[in-house]
Amino acid sequence: MSITTNKKGNRIIYHYWDYSFEWTPQHLPGSELNPWIRTCDTLADEANEVLDSLPAPADDPSKRDRYALLRDNHTSDPKLEELWNQINAVPEWVDWDQIQRGQDIFWRYLVPVTNALTFVSLLGGMGAIRVGEILTRTGGFSAKVVRRRLLETVQHTIQVNKSAASLQPGGEGHLASVRVRLLHSAVRRKIMALVEQDPSYYDAERYGIPINDLDSFATINTFSSTVIWLGLPRQGIYLSAQEEEDYIAVWRLVAWYMGAPTAPFENAAKAKAVSESLLVNEFEPTETGRILARNIAVGLENTAPIYASLEYMDALTRLLNGDQLADELRIPRTGAWHRVLMWGYCFWVRVQSKMIPVIPAVDSSWHGTDGANEHWIEPQGDVLETPHGRERRAWERNGV
Repeated sequence: MSITTNKKGNRIIYHYWDYSFEWTPQHLPGSELNPWIRTCDTLADEANEVLDSLPAPADDPSKRDRYALLRDNHTSDPKLEELWNQINAVPEWVDWDQIQRGQDIFWRYLVPVTNALTFVSLLGGMGAIRVGEILTRTGGFSAKVVRRRLLETVQHTIQVNKSAASLQPGGEGHLASVRVRLLHSAVRRKIMALVEQDPSYYDAERYGIPINDLDSFATINTFSSTVIWLGLPRQGIYLSAQEEEDYIAVWRLVAWYMGAPTAPFENAAKAKAVSESLLVNEFEPTETGRILARNIAVGLENTAPIYASLEYMDALTRLLNGDQLADELRIPRTGAWHRVLMWGYCFWVRVQSKMIPVIPAVDSSWHGTDGANEHWIEPQGDVLETPHGRERRAWERNGV
């Protein structure tokens, strides 16, 4: 990592993790990011405190569907009512035509976007400072569960991008996002309760509140900005300025439903600056992060949808994250054959990205509701469809 200036000294260029950019007034130094680790979605926490006092299903207390409890009891408590009104309110800045255009981008570039989400946002994201600290306390990404956790994430992403209607109140993407919000709050409350019993369980002074506001908008960043300005360009795909705005708009709305700060996603330029600020300030791979990154690759080896070898995934990880971050995460270097495969893969997705938009029949069948159920991801039964499944498994894995 390095910083350079031009001869006149009026431009500062940062070089971080094989990515270069100009530092501008829109970028955020660490001193402006750090306060976000001390704040969180307090409204969801207050609502969850009320929900925890409500009786769980008598036949199986573990099947506590927090969204259903909120829906059925929101008129009984002011905090529940406040949260219910918020999650069902559509911000004035939402343009549903723009949301649909942004969702179309996901389907148009499905393969490269999915690879960016898997190998940059997820695997590469294990280089972030606090990620491993939380994941290791909620079952994390052990090699045995990584595929299931990935499918859960993919299912949420598909629900979010299915159609504009899916992100309207009551739609699949809306409900999935609210459930994730309630789950994150429940995990945060459980971790902090354990910290009260044993302060050594989690270093809140160092890492901040678990799943804090910085963590929340950094997560949204990995689904949006990281894809646009890291994952796709490294596969030879560059979105237009309008496509960038549209794609960011989708995830700004998801951030609203999930209780994450939306200010970092007001427009594409701001989202890009915030993403680059996170790249500078929030990436410092630890041994825990290295283990989790390796678990992801091992857990996905020779499994659907791509049935890729570990060496192929290592090569793809290096392509999409750059050698600097890959070295820090101790991703093995691969030989010339796999580098040739990466060249061929990038050539294929570039050709595909050029051809699909100019063939209307193909474009319409490839994305949105026409194609949502035709691709490689299918409903995974109890793994994905049970609304309380994530929460139940988190407690089971954590021994709580």
